[in-house]
Amino acid sequence: MQAKYTRLAKALIGAALGVTLLGSGSAGAKEWKSVTIALDGSYAPWNLTLPGGKLGGFEPELVENLCARAQIQCKLVAQDWDGMIPGLQAGKFDVLMDAISITPDREKIIAFSKPYASTPASFAVSDTKILPKGGPNTQPLKLDADSRSNAPAIESMRHALKGKTIGIQSGTVYTGFINANFKDVASVRVYKTAPERDLDLANGRIDATFDDVTYYTANADKSPVVIAGTMIAGPIWGPGEGLAFRKQDADLKAKFDTAITAALADGTVKKLALKWFKTDVTP
Repeated sequence: MQAKYTRLAKALIGAALGVTLLGSGSAGAKEWKSVTIALDGSYAPWNLTLPGGKLGGFEPELVENLCARAQIQCKLVAQDWDGMIPGLQAGKFDVLMDAISITPDREKIIAFSKPYASTPASFAVSDTKILPKGGPNTQPLKLDADSRSNAPAIESMRHALKGKTIGIQSGTVYTGFINANFKDVASVRVYKTAPERDLDLANGRIDATFDDVTYYTANADKSPVVIAGTMIAGPIWGPGEGLAFRKQDADLKAKFDTAITAALADGTVKKLALKWFKTDVTP
């Protein structure tokens, strides 16, 4: 989930430097016949690396459709999240697409397209004695932008996870929520990638993970972990997930906004979401 936040601390520094180095930039004069789009390549089913090195998943298939609508030739490249925002600002990429949640902090340094997805998040466990099984068919708890909540559901999960170890992927939008609500009662272990974190959960080295619900549901058939506890949704995660651009590339953003609007209207996003997530994530 990707959609992503503690990584943001380093990324903000790099991005700020990038803005200084770029100055006014000349990207606004481009015709945008071709662009380079960076994805993580390891956040299945949003994006993944297929045998042979090609990128697949919900986002690569969606962006192929969007690029055709925008009449732009798009090259997809894999890039670790830590280097994405600095790489964008330095001109290494033109667009980022990695289940990136739209947040006020990020909007200070980069521009976002209109959201193409909006998803709830949840804990996952390998032992339902820790937290009771949940799932996408249960009613989520909607929270506002203030991540600290005294809601009974949050207090119940705090009690269940007291003394446990929670694994999260570094830099995600969920980091602040977990730190604000659970770090005082549980240990929080940070991982560079979701697969590394999931392996530790499956092997009992941590007790729970927290991530996008679509990530868990799409991997349910090949994973021993289950969605648990109460799903968290609403403005706390921002408007949703969007493409990221340099602020000066407003014309490129406009092209993709138009393409996303059309893909939402004709059901393309819903169709791809059902294929990859088994649930509709249209915002």
